[in-house]
Amino acid sequence: MSEGVKGLEVRLRQGAPIPLNAQLSCAPGEVLALVGPSGSGKSTILRAVAGLTRVTDGHVSSNGNLWYDTSERVNLPTRQRRVGFVFQSYALFPHLSALANVMEGLGALPPGSREGRAQELLELVRLGGLERRRPSQLSGGQQQRVALARALARDPEVLLLDEPFSAVDRVTRQRLHRELGQLRKQLRMPIVLVTHDLEEAVQLSDRMSILRRGETLQEGPTFEVLTHPASRNVARLIDQKNIFEARVTAQRPRAGKTQLEWEGNTIEASYRSEFAVGESVDWVIPTGSVILHRRVQPSRGVRENPVHGVIEDMVRLGETMLVTINVDGYSAHPLFMSISAHAAARNTLEAGERIGISLRCDDIHLMKARPADEDEQDQDGWPQNPAGG
Repeated sequence: MSEGVKGLEVRLRQGAPIPLNAQLSCAPGEVLALVGPSGSGKSTILRAVAGLTRVTDGHVSSNGNLWYDTSERVNLPTRQRRVGFVFQSYALFPHLSALANVMEGLGALPPGSREGRAQELLELVRLGGLERRRPSQLSGGQQQRVALARALARDPEVLLLDEPFSAVDRVTRQRLHRELGQLRKQLRMPIVLVTHDLEEAVQLSDRMSILRRGETLQEGPTFEVLTHPASRNVARLIDQKNIFEARVTAQRPRAGKTQLEWEGNTIEASYRSEFAVGESVDWVIPTGSVILHRRVQPSRGVRENPVHGVIEDMVRLGETMLVTINVDGYSAHPLFMSISAHAAARNTLEAGERIGISLRCDDIHLMKARPADEDEQDQDGWPQNPAGG
């Protein structure tokens, strides 16, 4: 975050009990998603921001005000940090009504003003008329709204959400996603969201921070992280299915192209001057950027990085078909293509069929070649990438 811009800034480092080497920033009005496998330190980071956990070395500030800084010996207690925290379990008082639960967060207001303000907050999260119900009389989605209203009762500068939608069904989750999207426009505060659901992170966040074993691997605008992962490890963690190795064979800056040799195939990517001819690189391409060659009236696109192979498998995912392709001359792992179910039917695609495809040049992203950790596929508890190589 640039100097002078208000928002949340965090740097946390420690060796134990939970290793951390994390940094993040979140501006007012932004949603930052912390994404990573179990044990990557996501919830620990939230607790450190809220003052519920103290790390060995760190800095936490909001709007330029220090909340925690080991070098300055500053450590404000939780009650002095303007943080709203929604826990995964919601942590509602079961014996209190929704209204009383929210009033518990209004201790800074005069007693006579608390009920009216709690009512306003319940209206804000669309719970008007249910204020007298206890948590056991509310649905999971309604309990989540009460927890959010109570978090907002602290008049926070920062809102922290720790897996807030994990306990509700998919339909309710989608509705809550829409409501959060509308509510954030009114809140205008940094919102940090911890989630195990990559789709949820993509849908809700402006920025994404990829964590692994307590370390920030990459942080940036969500679309940038998804399309330009910093490394093979990041590509795996955001569930990129097409991750391969290649060698740079030519640099053609005037044409804006970097030429690669990939297992006997010559392909081109957008020009990347930092890679030398002869250098090994990792590269990724989204499944949606693998284009099927039409049998009738082939398009001009067939000349763009053409590759041929045989369909190994086809899996329908809603209105999309995920097609697994064994590329000619390459047996290490398959290439994946996503195509609309309608287009797959129109082209009568079937397993065992030979097809031609093109790899969109502008969508091929090159990365420094780094060996993947030997245990990362089995130990991280994160979506496994069957094309991981």
